[in-house]
Amino acid sequence: MLKSMTGYGRCEHTIGDRTFLVEIRSLNGKQFEALLKIPQLLKPYEFEIRGLLSERLLRGSIECTVTMRVNGAAKPVTINTDLAKSYYTQLKSLTDALGLDTSNILDALLKLPEVIVPNTDSFTESDWTTFKDVLLRAIGELDAHRVNEGRALELDLIERILNIEKLQLEVMRVEPQRREKIRDHIRKTLEEQVGPDRYDSNRLEQELIYHIEKIDISEEQVRLSNHCTYFRSLLEEPGDGKGKKLSFVLQEVGREINTTGSKAYDAEIQRSVVLMKDELEKAKEQVLNVL
Repeated sequence: MLKSMTGYGRCEHTIGDRTFLVEIRSLNGKQFEALLKIPQLLKPYEFEIRGLLSERLLRGSIECTVTMRVNGAAKPVTINTDLAKSYYTQLKSLTDALGLDTSNILDALLKLPEVIVPNTDSFTESDWTTFKDVLLRAIGELDAHRVNEGRALELDLIERILNIEKLQLEVMRVEPQRREKIRDHIRKTLEEQVGPDRYDSNRLEQELIYHIEKIDISEEQVRLSNHCTYFRSLLEEPGDGKGKKLSFVLQEVGREINTTGSKAYDAEIQRSVVLMKDELEKAKEQVLNVL
């Protein structure tokens, strides 16, 4: 079973007086790459969050966004009362000395440094354990999405490989006729250029055998068949992370198809080779999305 690298997962949960929303998006990528957008409260756990994403998602371009909403009864900020009193005493003395109006002194006081500070409530280990479960549920939802996408990818890849194998059968059907065409063409050319009775037929047979062996494609067809069989067996294997292996096998498939085309010297075989290359390119595009 295959998994796609494309997926989306989401989970929302309330922990104490905070509600967390975790959203994870995944796109295809050669390696694991994570972009985290998390509130300041979770910054101490950033490496652990990255570790969980890497361990569970393996590969791809991951965007993980965590938003936090503080519920009504909570206090998102704290007023430093002692510091405010100290500021007030000095401001009151200054306004009295200058004979200024003190009605707006509170507005000025609240704007001074560190009078109002963010809430420094700690995130306990128990809170982190609960949040980790929320994160894992979002990852699980994304993973399920990947499995669904992977089913479609697998069906398409199987179709591409089957099409290549059908075209290969067509090549093998034409192959014996190709040899005879080459043999007849060389013999006809010699008769036209030299004359039907002015060449050594035994020597001609030796040269024909040598030439036909040079353009023989039977080994390429055996290897191509083996690569296609191995590709399908990889699709059936359990486990994740098969995308790179499948890509390497398709490279080998492409090598045998190209060699077949370079040795063909036959219009029908060349036509089949072009169609095989088309199927191969479509398979390569799909494999880029496989985990």
